Parts: sequence; structure tokens; C-alpha cells
Amino acid sequence: MKPVKDLKMNKDMTVSELVDEFGNAGGFTAPKLKIASEIMREMKENGTETFLSFPADIVSTGTRGALISLMKTGLINHVITTAGMVDHDLARCYRNYYHGDFMMDDKKLYKQKIYRLGNVIIPHENYGGILEQKLIPFLEREYEKKKKWTISDLLADLGREMRCDSILRTAYEGKIDIFIPGYTDGSFGSQIWSFWEIHRDFVIDLLEDEHRLSEIMFSSTKRKMGAIMIGGGISKHHVIWWNQFRGGLDYGVYITTAQEYDGSLSGAQLREAISWGKIKGKAKQVTIEGEATVILPILVASIL
Repeated sequence: MKPVKDLKMNKDMTVSELVDEFGNAGGFTAPKLKIASEIMREMKENGTETFLSFPADIVSTGTRGALISLMKTGLINHVITTAGMVDHDLARCYRNYYHGDFMMDDKKLYKQKIYRLGNVIIPHENYGGILEQKLIPFLEREYEKKKKWTISDLLADLGREMRCDSILRTAYEGKIDIFIPGYTDGSFGSQIWSFWEIHRDFVIDLLEDEHRLSEIMFSSTKRKMGAIMIGGGISKHHVIWWNQFRGGLDYGVYITTAQEYDGSLSGAQLREAISWGKIKGKAKQVTIEGEATVILPILVASIL
């Protein structure tokens, strides 16, 4: 048996050293961060093909920087996320979001045309207005090139045009695919719909992106496949759903605040996915119960 040891801390210790100490602490969530860090290091060292999935909300926070840093490590090959990622990533390149509070008066904020996302606040002109200003001309330029597009190709071109340190720009520079299966569920999708209302021959080929995912899976049966998943919903499920067709993930790290007793996908521990064949029974995997804006930066810093 492994004995529980007290954390040994000093003012000069690195994040990596702190996470190593977590591995000796015994209870309760701390050792899981050590396990996750080791899994991520192993994935990086052995060239595992790796998916990163996350919801849009954390892109409205400084945790966007942790996502960018993780993508720059060379560990990530593919991203599956939601439409709001594009909204926040693009908007924050040109406008500021601000510190707020969970208990702010939402009726008052509505009258002031200020949106609240948890304890982040966003003036209307820093979100909807700037997105329309940037996306419609972009779609016009893409439309002049050709009439039929995939979302992943559109996002690669959008990343190429962006000049700020962003998720889209980082993905473009690192040749990281970005897939958004639910692309209509956000301002990004609404701008595409609005553009389509005027240009009815403009086509988004969603199934071509699904075909690309199938090619990734069916060509990877002889190499390792891993995933770092933040939160649940469509982004997490799309990762594990497609991986069942290659026999399941070889590695998995999942960060969630949801509980499994309600049967939700967000609450489902990674061990549940083993029963579906979405994760291999022998896979190295861990589910960390915790809030991603705290957990993810620690994990990323521990492998840099």
C-alpha cells in the first residue's frame, strides 16, 4: 500500500513540482491531477494523436490562454468544440470582456445592454456588433472563392486572417483541425444563416467534416488515440462517439463539475464509456471532478 504523505511546499516550487506532490497526498481530487498530468505527458512523448474538446464558456475567460498554450505544445491534433468558441475567440481579438459578479442585477444589465456569462460581463457592442462587422465581410470573401464549404475549412481561413493570439490563429499555424458539429447554435452560426438568406447557393457541407472524422478514425487503428475533454455536451460526445469506430480511446482525461447520478453525458465518468466501446478497457484514463478554469491551467503548466 502507498502511504499518504503531507504536501511539501516551498516558495520556489514549480507547478509541475506541486502536481507531483498532489500525487502523494492521498485524498481526494489532488491525486487525480497527478494522474492526468502523467497521462498527458505520456501522450505527448509517444506521439499520440490527440483530440481536445471544450465548451465555449471558458473562452470568455482567461482560460482561453491555457487552451492556446496547450495547443502550442504540439500535443493537440484536432479540436471539437461549440459555435460559441468562434464568437468569444473572435470578439476578444477586437474588444474587451470585463470582470463581473455572479450576483449582479440581471434586469439592470439587460437595460444597459450588457450580457452576463457567470461572473464575466460583455457589452453588447463587444459581442454581437463586432461579430457581424467581422464575419459578414469574411463570408463575402469566402463566397467569392467558392460556394460550398465545410466548417473546418472556413475556420482555417478565418484563423489565417486573424492577427491576434487566439485559438483560431493557433489552430491555423499548428495545422490543427477544428470541428463544430453544432455550428448553428451561436452567433457564428447565425451570421452564416443571415448570409445564406441573401446567398441561397452558399452551402455548408456538414457531412464532409464527418467524413474527415471518419478518415481520422479508420486510419488510426494502428496508432494510439487520446483525448483531453473539458466539460460534456456535444463536444465531448462527438469525440468519444467517433472513437468507438476504431475500438475506443487509448487515453482520456476528462474535467467536469457534473454528477453522474442524473444519467447525463456531462456527468458520465469516462469509465462509463468503456461499456459502449468508446474508451478501451485497458485505456489510461481519469475523470477529474473540478472547475476547468482552475484545473486546466494547472495541468497545462505541469507539462510545459
